[in-house]
Amino acid sequence: MNQDLLRIIDSICRDKNIDRDGFIADLEGAMATAVRKAYDDVEDAEVKLDLASGDISATIGGKAVDMHVLGRIAAQTAKQVIIQRTRERERASIYEDYTGRRGTIVTGTVARSEGGNLLVNLGRAEGFLPRSEQIPGETHAVGDRLRVLVLEVREQPNQVKIILSRSSPEFILRLFELEVPEVAEQIIELKTLAREAGYRTKVAVASIDSKVDAVGACVGVRGSRIKNIVEELGGEKIDIVRFNESSQILIQNALKPAEVQEIALCLELGKATVIVLEDQLSLAIGKRGQNVRLAARLSRWDIDILTPTEHTKNLENMAEVMRQVEGVDDVLIDKLIAIGCVSVADVDEIGPEELMTALEITPELTERIVEAAGEEVIRLEEEREAAQKAKAELEAAGVQEGEAEATTSTDLAEAATPTDEAEAATPTDLTEAAPEEAAYVAESDVVAAAEGPAVTEAGHQAAETSEAVAEATMEPPAEEHTVEPSASEAPPAPEAPPAAAISVPEPELEATPQADAAPEQPVNETDASADTPNP
Repeated sequence: MNQDLLRIIDSICRDKNIDRDGFIADLEGAMATAVRKAYDDVEDAEVKLDLASGDISATIGGKAVDMHVLGRIAAQTAKQVIIQRTRERERASIYEDYTGRRGTIVTGTVARSEGGNLLVNLGRAEGFLPRSEQIPGETHAVGDRLRVLVLEVREQPNQVKIILSRSSPEFILRLFELEVPEVAEQIIELKTLAREAGYRTKVAVASIDSKVDAVGACVGVRGSRIKNIVEELGGEKIDIVRFNESSQILIQNALKPAEVQEIALCLELGKATVIVLEDQLSLAIGKRGQNVRLAARLSRWDIDILTPTEHTKNLENMAEVMRQVEGVDDVLIDKLIAIGCVSVADVDEIGPEELMTALEITPELTERIVEAAGEEVIRLEEEREAAQKAKAELEAAGVQEGEAEATTSTDLAEAATPTDEAEAATPTDLTEAAPEEAAYVAESDVVAAAEGPAVTEAGHQAAETSEAVAEATMEPPAEEHTVEPSASEAPPAPEAPPAAAISVPEPELEATPQADAAPEQPVNETDASADTPNP
């Protein structure tokens, strides 16, 4: 039994990674506390554990005490003390262990998720991966294995809090060390790095061995090395560029894949003005300014990208303003351009002391130059604000005009609706009329158009009405108002036209019972004889 106690002690110390001698000392102190509790808080109680045999002996004032008679309360007290001191030693061991591993990559398993934050089981401890340190767009389920960076270790009263990260730029460096042996052996050095987690990363690398290609070694054969890193990051793009001590070359490499025409550096402002062609402008800036932003972080220069037209316009404006300052000539303007001032804004930003030192001019001239540049900057800003305001007013006017047109169209459509409904209702009303009335209307229309006699008795009245309307709108025939000539002046009687010449063919009408029953009306003999003159 005593040997089993020793084996249990060794197992606990190995699993908890705590010191064996310290644990045994804590065990002896806990049992001594139990003895004092059982014997009215005596002060001189001592407990010893024999490391060879595993026997436990307790004494009070030099007298031996049987441990088996301490009772349940004393045993519970010893248990609580042992658990408490073991946890304290375990926390101290974890803190010491992970403090030394700060900045390294560890592997863990997602234990649970709490409000977007992940708790990762690291084995001996549990790490905390906050949402802010996760790669945007990544999702992890319970049980997923993760590579994480130990970002920070905090010792708290009841626990050790291990802060993990996957979005830190240092995480990229450690991944390169794992995947690229030359980086781990420090043959290739990662000089600078700029990262927007989940989207894009730019890395500038250099090799201390001229026989080793830094970029090729990091990419690997057919991209095998960089592919593993990209897969670990969930598809994040990684640009590997060559590092150069020259800031101009480094900026040019950092802005790739865009092609750069010219770079002007202003040391006093820490600003680089980059000129690119129109077709390269969007490529140099990148999506939402991402490419130029990462290039600025990588090169540690404030980068301003301009087209040749904009660059020339700024130079001409600056030269025109400077020529109006007393004491400024073309040589001084060339000096301004040489130190990297390509616009009046650059001249205004440089401090008077730096400008005076760089141009080697008097304080009075420096003050006049800075004052003129400041006034021009204010004027340009006012023009820009006025242009933006005018543009906004035009857009607002266009929106109001469009709304007015839409309202007018709506009103017209609503006003036309009753008329359309009335027109649409007319065929329905005619259709719903009695069949006899429809037949009468059709027959009267045909008779009026043909100007002939009524065809049916039922349509006789409608035919007469149509003829009266036609006679009212037309001139009366000449025969009705002519004076009969004398016998000596009477012209020869014209031949009577054949009946076919004055007859109108009857239109094809659908036979109705009323039309069949009506007899044909005789031709008016008086009208026919009126065409023949009296002999």
